[in-house]
Amino acid sequence: MESDPRSGKSAGPLAGYTVVESASIVLGPTTGQYLADMGADVIKVESPDGDLTRLIGPSRTEKMGALFLSCNRNKRSVVLDLTTASGRADLHRLVAGADVLLHSVRSSAASRLGVDAATATALNPRLIHCQVSGFGDGGPYGGKPAYDDVVQALSGLAALQSVVAGRPRYVPSIVADKITGLHAAYAITLALLHRERTGEGQAITVSMFETVAAFTLVEHLWGHVFEPPLGPMGYPPVRDGNRQPFATTDGYLCVMPYSDAQWHRFFTVAGRPEVVADPRVGTFAGRQANPAAWGEIGTVVATRSTAEWNALLAGEDIPFAAVNTLEDLLVDPHLSEVGFWWTTPDQDGLALRMPASPIGLSASPPALRLPPPRLGEHTAEILAALAPVGAS
Repeated sequence: MESDPRSGKSAGPLAGYTVVESASIVLGPTTGQYLADMGADVIKVESPDGDLTRLIGPSRTEKMGALFLSCNRNKRSVVLDLTTASGRADLHRLVAGADVLLHSVRSSAASRLGVDAATATALNPRLIHCQVSGFGDGGPYGGKPAYDDVVQALSGLAALQSVVAGRPRYVPSIVADKITGLHAAYAITLALLHRERTGEGQAITVSMFETVAAFTLVEHLWGHVFEPPLGPMGYPPVRDGNRQPFATTDGYLCVMPYSDAQWHRFFTVAGRPEVVADPRVGTFAGRQANPAAWGEIGTVVATRSTAEWNALLAGEDIPFAAVNTLEDLLVDPHLSEVGFWWTTPDQDGLALRMPASPIGLSASPPALRLPPPRLGEHTAEILAALAPVGAS
C-alpha cells in the first residue's frame, strides 16, 4: 500500500493532488478536510488573523479552538494577506501549481482578492476551481450573506421542526454547512476524474440553499412530484410527528419496525399480539393510511425500561436503539470497536480526539496524517517551494 511521505501512513486515493483552500468557518473547511482525509495536500490560506473558528470553543493553545480543530486536520497553513499585491502574488504562485482552488468568498469580492475563476484558470487552465457559497449567483438571493441558520430557514428544515417544537426551530447541528461540504467534495472529485479523462479543468459552484433544499425535498416533495400535484408536500410519518423516540420507564427508545413481519414480531414479543390483528396497524397499506399506528408502539414501549427493551428486542431483527446523548458516543461500544475515534498528538505532544472518516476503502483508506495546523505553521516551507512568478 502506498504511503504518504509526510506521515508514513496510507497515502489515500487523492494523494498527489494539491488543493488550495481559501475558506473559513465550517462549509469550506469541512470540504477541504474531506479531501485531505483522502490524501490530498490541502494548503489552507489564512489571513493574518486566521480562520475565525480558531477562536471558537475550548482551547489549550492560542488560536486553536475546538471548532477549528474539528474542521482542519490533515492540512498545512500558510498566512497570506490577500488585500495586498504581494499576498495575491503568492496566492497566484500557489494556484499555478495546484490542482484545485477551493474558496468561500462571495463573487463580489472574489475578483478583488484574486480567487475568482477567470483569474485562477488564466493562471492554470487545468485547474479545478470550486466556489462554495450561500446562494447561486443567478437568482435574486445571489451574493447575499448566509450562514447555516439562514439556509435552514429558507430550505424548509426549520419549519419542519414545528412538528416536535410547535414552532420553527433550527436543527441543533450545523447541517447546512456539512451537507453542502460533502456535495462540494464530491463535485471536486468528479471534476478531477473528468480532468483525468479529458485534460480539462473546470469551474464548480456549490451553493448551500440549493443543496439543502434538494436534500430536504427528497421525501418531502411528496404529492408535488407530480404536475398537477396528487397531494400535499411532506412525508406523512415525519410531517405528522408520529415517528419519534418513545418514552420508556427510564429513558427513550427508537423502535422502527417497517415490514409487516417486523410489526407482528414487535407486538408478539411485547405480549400484545392482538394489536396487529387490526389491519390499520398490522398491514403496510393500513399504516400508510393510518399514521397514528405509531402511537400503538409508544403505548407499549412506555411499559418497560430501556434495558428490558434491549433484552427483549436484541434477537428479533427489528431496528431499534436506545437514545444516546452526545456523551454516550464517547463510550459507545460499536464506535470503539470499529475504530471510529482518531487520536493524534498536537504540536505540543498532547492528545487530540476526532471522529475518523467513515468511508472504508480497502486499498487506499483515509488516514489521520497531520494534526490541525497552527496559524501560518507552514508558511515558510510552502512559499520556499513555490516557483517564482513567470517561471515555466
